[in-house]
Amino acid sequence: MLNPIDRTSEVLFGLIMVLTFTGAISAASDGRSEVRELLWAALGCNVAWGLVDAIMYLMNIVLERGHSLVIIKKIMRSGSQADSREILKEEINPLVSSLMTEDELDQLNDRLKQLPVPSVRNLLTLKDLGTGVEIFLLVFLCTLPVALPFALHHDIASAMRISNGVALVMLFIGGFILAGYAGFSRLLTALLFMTIGVLLVALTMSLGG
Repeated sequence: MLNPIDRTSEVLFGLIMVLTFTGAISAASDGRSEVRELLWAALGCNVAWGLVDAIMYLMNIVLERGHSLVIIKKIMRSGSQADSREILKEEINPLVSSLMTEDELDQLNDRLKQLPVPSVRNLLTLKDLGTGVEIFLLVFLCTLPVALPFALHHDIASAMRISNGVALVMLFIGGFILAGYAGFSRLLTALLFMTIGVLLVALTMSLGG
């Protein structure tokens, strides 16, 4: 339901969030209890972030569709083809608009005017709710592979190395997927995405995140 850019971005957000917690473990962990508290904090933070991100996505969908309904109604009520044409030009992609002739714009407007009067009943669908759940799961589940080494290993140093390694692999895979989607060099994009992820984590931690 989400495109590769959206999915990878959600995972990146979740990874940055959890890595700000695991990165603090080495400096703030005198025992297992401190590590456990930090892991629970990371888990709770990603649950909250996943919920916020999912709800914001659903709100944006409703607002965008509401705006689309307003535009369709304006076109239906417009007094002339020229008015309808200008309304449509303002809403569609400028590049697409520049490639369309006036006749093509008028044909599109005529088709829009033949549609039934738009209703607010479909502002939010079950598919949209499913996408919201997907966003939440992406942000939440990416916490587990990074946090799991601290639950399985008693040696904090070993757990830290494994956790960081897992995070780097996840970032690399994310960049690899994006490269295929955008048509870029897979290896170079994956390494660049991994580097950007590490820098963002470092920036977040330096700013008190």
